[in-house]
Amino acid sequence: MVEINVALVSRLIAEQFPEWAHLPVKPVELSGWDNRTFCLGPDMSVRLPSAEGYAAQVEKEQQWLPRLARHLPLPIPAPLAKGAPSREYPWHWSVYRWIDGENASIDRIDDLNEFAEQLSRFLNALQMIDTSGGPPPGLHNFYRGGSVSVYDEQTRNAITALRDQIDTEAATAVWETAIQTTWNRPPVWVHGDVHPTNMLVKEGRLSAVIDFGCSAVGDPACDLTIAWTFFAKESRAIFRAGLKLDDHTWSRARGWALWKALITIADPANANPIKIKEARRTINEIFSDV
Repeated sequence: MVEINVALVSRLIAEQFPEWAHLPVKPVELSGWDNRTFCLGPDMSVRLPSAEGYAAQVEKEQQWLPRLARHLPLPIPAPLAKGAPSREYPWHWSVYRWIDGENASIDRIDDLNEFAEQLSRFLNALQMIDTSGGPPPGLHNFYRGGSVSVYDEQTRNAITALRDQIDTEAATAVWETAIQTTWNRPPVWVHGDVHPTNMLVKEGRLSAVIDFGCSAVGDPACDLTIAWTFFAKESRAIFRAGLKLDDHTWSRARGWALWKALITIADPANANPIKIKEARRTINEIFSDV
C-alpha cells in the first residue's frame, strides 16, 4: 500500500511540475477514501488515487470535466495538469483549480429545502448534457448508473446477517421492488456519489459539486440516494419534485440507498459508530417513505 502524504506530494510536484515546487502542500480537512487530496498553494489542489481500483478515474475526469463544466449551473473541479506514475507512486494523478467552500452539513446549510431545490437543478442540468462517447457503468465506478441488481447477493446476505437488528421483511420488500425495473430511456450523465462530502457550501448555500470519480452515463437512480441519506420528509419531497423522475426510478434509488446502508452496518470491519448511526437513520428514512 502506498503511503500518500505531504512529503510524497511535494516530491511529485517538484519532479514533474517544477514551476510549482515553491508552493506549500497541505492536507485538506476531509481527504476522502478513493483519493487523497491536498492543497497546493492558495489556488490549486492535488488529488491522488489511494489504490489501483480508483486509478481509472483520473483519465475520466481529465477528459470529461471540462466538457461537463460549461453546461452546469455550479462550479465543478477544473483539471490543470495530469501527473504521471513515478518510482514512488504507481498511478496517474491530477492537479485541479481550487474551489472555495466547506463540505456540506446540516449545520452549514441555512435552508435545507432551498439546498434540495438547488441540488435538483444541478442534477437536471447534468442529466441534459449530451452523453455521446461517455463512459458506461463498470468496475471503474462500482457500477453506479448501472443496475442496482448487481449487488443483489450482497444485499440479501446483509439482510440475513442483520435479521436481529432490522425489519428484514420491510428491507426485502424495498429491495425486491428496486430490482424489478430498469431504466428504459436513453442514458444520462450521473455523478455517481452525490454525498454531502462531495458538495461545497458557501454562505449557507450549495456552491459547488466535486469528486466526479464515479461518474458515468446510465440510470440516474444512483444519484438520488441523498433523498434518504441526508434529506428529511419536506426537503426530500422538494428534491423529488424538482427532478420529476418516475416512480420506478425512485424505487431503484431506494434500493441503492438501502444496499449501502445495509453493507455499512453488516460489515464486521466497520467500527465507525458515526457511519453506522447514519446508515441506521437512512434505513429508517427509507422505511418511512415507502
